[in-house]
Amino acid sequence: MKEKLKIDIVSDVVCPWCTIGYKRLEKAINELGIQDRVNIEWQPFELNPNMPAEGQNVQEHIAEKYGATLEQQKESQQQMTEAGAELGFTFDYFDNMRMVNTFEAHVLLDYAKKFGKQTELKMRLTKAFFSERKDVSKKEVLKEALLDVGLNANEALEQLNNEEARKAIKTTEAFWQSAGVRSVPTVVFNRKSAVTGAQPIDVFKQVLTEMLEL
Repeated sequence: MKEKLKIDIVSDVVCPWCTIGYKRLEKAINELGIQDRVNIEWQPFELNPNMPAEGQNVQEHIAEKYGATLEQQKESQQQMTEAGAELGFTFDYFDNMRMVNTFEAHVLLDYAKKFGKQTELKMRLTKAFFSERKDVSKKEVLKEALLDVGLNANEALEQLNNEEARKAIKTTEAFWQSAGVRSVPTVVFNRKSAVTGAQPIDVFKQVLTEMLEL
């Protein structure tokens, strides 16, 4: 049995292109029929580590951070909505949408890894944020997501007050930043090569084929 290909996906829960990128990667894996030959691990990256608890209106935030006009934002959202729809994912953008702090979501994703539920929880949280208009920084939303994927919600939520668990996320984030990750998604293969952005399915297929010598 050959060793599995390790795929690290550095991403944030509230990053739309991360969702599109993962869905395309997943499609590439399924089309190549190599589900049992890859091991996916999600790595934390906070797009907005200093986001206050109350969050910030998405339109204001994008204008402030990237200097994008409302028109440019609408165009970008339309692109993402179409790309998502092709992959069976719903982006429901609305005017009062708020960008939120995702640190605690990352703590819980790390917890979920021990139970092989990381991808499931990641997609559940992403869906809550983008498709269901929910605030993924709120405890009740996090709890609901944990229960939905069959995890022990109380045990998981205890991690949020665990100093070591919180520190581990900061350390991991620092590791990826020092490795040169500046934008997400960054998809790293066997910690040797990486692609950034939501690449087309064919690009992922090509990389997977080369890495696995298919």
